[in-house]
Amino acid sequence: MTSEAVVSTSPAISSSKPAKRDYYFLRSFVAGGVAGCCAKSTIAPLDRIKILLQAQNPHYKHLGVFATLKAVPQKEGFLGLYKGNGAMMVRIFPYGAIQFMAFDKYKKLLSKQIGISGHIHRLMAGSMAGMTAVIFTYPLDVIRARLAFQVTGEHRYTGIANAFHTIYLKEGGVSGFYRGLIPTLIGMAPYAGFSFFTFGTLKSLGLKHFPELLGRPSSDNPDVYILKTHVNLLCGGIAGAIAQAISSLSKTLAYVYNTYGIKKGLYRGLSLNFIRCIPSQAVAFTTYEFMKQTLHLN
Repeated sequence: MTSEAVVSTSPAISSSKPAKRDYYFLRSFVAGGVAGCCAKSTIAPLDRIKILLQAQNPHYKHLGVFATLKAVPQKEGFLGLYKGNGAMMVRIFPYGAIQFMAFDKYKKLLSKQIGISGHIHRLMAGSMAGMTAVIFTYPLDVIRARLAFQVTGEHRYTGIANAFHTIYLKEGGVSGFYRGLIPTLIGMAPYAGFSFFTFGTLKSLGLKHFPELLGRPSSDNPDVYILKTHVNLLCGGIAGAIAQAISSLSKTLAYVYNTYGIKKGLYRGLSLNFIRCIPSQAVAFTTYEFMKQTLHLN
């Protein structure tokens, strides 16, 4: 969930010191991981609510989004809103790290090796990066969902390690952690693709046409402009909203439409996804851009 290299207001100057290239892989991994953790922590309560409602938890299935947000702290305490977030952090750090790193690698591969450039390579690289991250971290997502679905007093799993052990023994070994992977990949491809595409395009256009209004000098090179923090947040939020709207279109649209209609079918739960994705993507992109500056990754 990042963008292309920053737009320079003057010819690029290649003056990176060799020392700054040390541990580049590790620094890039950390930057993506921190961005992912910050983004998910921002919307952790909404993630818990989404899981409870989508999985029809008997304690909350009769409630709406805001009623559930109120009911969970009353029944489980304030920290109940963050149940499963520990497992989420274990999962999201490598997920964010892999996704951001993979995006940069795929973008360079498509541009330099295959010859695909322009805005389209952001879309393709973003889709490939999102699917790559999902494949590597899907078991952790399964664990996080199982823990978040539990209600105080009715625990099936005592923690992350116990959930891993139980699923492995009772649900078919390794295959038990990958049930539902294909639908997840199908949904992730357009979401990640359009998220990276939208943010990268908005960033490059903004810095190209309004560098002084929307940007500020980079800490590494004053001749290179990067987006201001509030502009990063805005672009990231727009990217999340557009990506969420587009990714709701899938092979199941015809079936859902024929079965439930438009209001109760196609757009059921879409408002909650918008509420989640806009701040999540805004924080993710902004944090990653900040970490790139901090760790000298530009």
